Amino acid sequence: MTETLYSLIDKMPLVAILRGIEPDEALPVAEALVEAGFTFMEVTLNSPGWEDSLRRINDRFGGEIVLGAGTVLEPDEVDQVQAAGGRVIISPNMRADVIRRTKELGLISVPGCYTPTECFDALRAGADILKIFPADTLGPPFIKAIRAVLPEGTRICPTGGVNPGNMGEFLSVGVSAMGMGSALYKPGKSAADVAIAAREFVATYRKLTG
Repeated sequence: MTETLYSLIDKMPLVAILRGIEPDEALPVAEALVEAGFTFMEVTLNSPGWEDSLRRINDRFGGEIVLGAGTVLEPDEVDQVQAAGGRVIISPNMRADVIRRTKELGLISVPGCYTPTECFDALRAGADILKIFPADTLGPPFIKAIRAVLPEGTRICPTGGVNPGNMGEFLSVGVSAMGMGSALYKPGKSAADVAIAAREFVATYRKLTG
């Protein structure tokens, strides 16, 4: 299962962050994203009825996409995400106990890191992908610098402020994925409008990567 998820991520490494989405919106928005070419999305735990949203998306798309949960702050929440169908645990911060629980359950761990210390501590705890957050504050220069000292092959996912205008800068420093938040989805945005934004992200990524 993990290798299948990584294969999907490598083919289209854009992460749709659905923060604040409600269960009734979840499926129409997810369908719009998939039709546009997205195969990786996360429902954040500070969204109303997040478990219901995860289940609805998982029931519809199952193994076709990489489905995760964001803003996971406690180890017991990892179990709840797994029960709802999530397979990737994403956090805004770095907590070793959350990472360890994620790996105990065989899920993919993506903790948020802001400093070199957090990056190395996350990898030591078992993290699979380092979420550099907020990426618009740290920027591509930080990622370029930290990649020089991280173990070869470390996967990095900048999140926060990524948009079609700066995707090329992040790709130029060797990131493995990129998280898209309010530029793609925010509460109240219709599925049709999400589809327009999603198509722009996907088209830009494909143009940049050839």
